[in-house]
Amino acid sequence: MNRIYILDDEKEIRKSLKVILEDENYLVEDFSNSKALLKALSKERPNLILLDVWLGKEDGLSVLNECKKLYPTLPVIMISGHATIELAVNATKIGANDFLEKPLSIEKVISTIETAIRLTEGNDQDTPEIKLEYDEILGISPGIKKVKFAIYQAAQTNARVFIYGENGTGKELVARAIFQNSKRKANAYVEINCAAIPEDLIESELFGYEKGAFTGANDRKFGKFEQANNGTLFLDEICDMSLATQAKVLRVLQEQRFERLGGNETIHVDVRVIAATNISVEDAIKEGKFREDLYYRLNVIPIQLPPLRERNQDIPILVEHYLKKSIDENALAPKKLEREALDQLVVHFWPGNIRELRNIIERLSIMVPSDTIRLKDVKEALQGFKKGNEMVEKGDLKKAKEEFEREYIIKTLQSLEGSVSKASKVLGIERTHLYRKMKTLGIQFEGNES
Repeated sequence: MNRIYILDDEKEIRKSLKVILEDENYLVEDFSNSKALLKALSKERPNLILLDVWLGKEDGLSVLNECKKLYPTLPVIMISGHATIELAVNATKIGANDFLEKPLSIEKVISTIETAIRLTEGNDQDTPEIKLEYDEILGISPGIKKVKFAIYQAAQTNARVFIYGENGTGKELVARAIFQNSKRKANAYVEINCAAIPEDLIESELFGYEKGAFTGANDRKFGKFEQANNGTLFLDEICDMSLATQAKVLRVLQEQRFERLGGNETIHVDVRVIAATNISVEDAIKEGKFREDLYYRLNVIPIQLPPLRERNQDIPILVEHYLKKSIDENALAPKKLEREALDQLVVHFWPGNIRELRNIIERLSIMVPSDTIRLKDVKEALQGFKKGNEMVEKGDLKKAKEEFEREYIIKTLQSLEGSVSKASKVLGIERTHLYRKMKTLGIQFEGNES
């Protein structure tokens, strides 16, 4: 049974939360001051802490910091009646998993706790905290901690790495981080997007050619493998490479030698290869589009990048970073986000992942005339982005299903005056499950929570 600690200086809040959570089969202990909480923590690690931001004379963020010193991966959810975007970002940087605003919603309390425990249970408690020398990957979520640890492990070796992740998740950043933290960092780092090179040119790009090898080959050209000698070669979207080229790449990996197109000289190289894809390699192999033997050669250290929707606790950090970056790059006046605007960004599905988030933040920084980005500004920006991607999303069964579910849930809530409890019964799903689905689908509904 999961154990939860509550620290809040308001007795009635502690009492209410304890009754609610014990009714949900949690073991609950409540504390009125940090001294009592920290003493309990020194004896036992709970599964989660609910921590008030304002504790009379005590600072909740300082208490959060002490908790994280004792248990770096312990999920902590902050409670506040007057949360600001700056406070949320600072708490997230220290390690808070989420924020709950007073007055508390029963559904949201339960849903947030379930999510935080699920994400950390058996996931990152055994993952050591890693500080990379070169690190552009922002976030403190369990998924990103695992990625950073994998980067650290990969960087200590010359083993080949295969990075998996949807478009916009940051595969290029991971590849570069492995290189920058490796023993090869003083040598060349070469990258090529296999999907962006026409099939009849990919071999010459990879292996180079001799003068006169074909029409237009007026000079000798060194290919990517040769350029990356003693360094690292990043093959992005490798599943888009033709089977003929895959066979030649496999041979180079096996023998570490090749000939330029139109030449007889054998070129010996020492190249570390990092590959990446945004599709299922297993499906590509079954469909005959990707060589299984090449897959096994490349897949020595696999790294799976989580989509942004599975690491929403990182969104405040990413928003702060990209907002400052856009303001600096475009010489704009400083801007801030109101709390409701940030919440809307956190619950958005983000089909385009970090790339989509970065574009939205840049749009908001440029197009919003005031110094505060509000909820309506975010909603308009997200709606505009969706329209711009209608051709991309056309024919996507998953997106169509999500849109249908979203509309159906909204209409059900409207017919029941916003009662989540009644809607869950009508829809035939658990109340907490409905709340999670509402959050995933970006449904903001003001109504009766009972």
